[in-house]
Amino acid sequence: MTSVEIPPVVPGKQPLAVALAARLERMIATGELGPGARLPAERELARQLDVSRTTLREAMNKLEEKGLVERRQGRGTRVVDRPEEARQILGLHQPGATQSVTELRTLVEPSVAALAAARATRANQLQLADVLARTTSDLTAQQSLERDTEFHLLLAHATLNPLVTALHGLMTEWTLAQRRLSHGSPEGRALSLQGHREILAAVEAHDADAAYDAMRRHLADVGASS
Repeated sequence: MTSVEIPPVVPGKQPLAVALAARLERMIATGELGPGARLPAERELARQLDVSRTTLREAMNKLEEKGLVERRQGRGTRVVDRPEEARQILGLHQPGATQSVTELRTLVEPSVAALAAARATRANQLQLADVLARTTSDLTAQQSLERDTEFHLLLAHATLNPLVTALHGLMTEWTLAQRRLSHGSPEGRALSLQGHREILAAVEAHDADAAYDAMRRHLADVGASS
């Protein structure tokens, strides 16, 4: 059983099962529920979340369809293990590393945004919107960087492709030093947030071309500010 606290979902405009699935998917994407984490038994988890077992099953079905959790009779529910990859393949402290990181992000992230716009579910959109709602002007540089990391990782999850998500998880580590620079000033943080808002608008409109272009602008803007 995981020791991570899973807070109840506050009822809102979305069906409770959708909101619950979005909450759990966000926790998986950000590592709060790590690979291999075992969830409490259905009866206990439903009680903890203050939802019916029917609602809980519906939410778990959504996560299982995305390949995020595995349910087995008599063994409960666990978060699917992500593939372990080599962590040092880029040599990020070598000369030219900054250019390599910029090229990698420019090649990969606009396509990720486009695919997310084409495939994102309402739950994915809610997760992304929630991150932006929590990205306020009073955040420290570190807190802003954490929201940035969460937004881009959830965007990769919205592609519904586990290989894209795994690749993006590695890219988060590879690009961290460069992204930290862009969050070092209030102006850089504001510029990053504006880019995220434009990307989310395209995702919510399911406009892949607009999402691709918004991500390219975002990368160019934050690159210039770092």
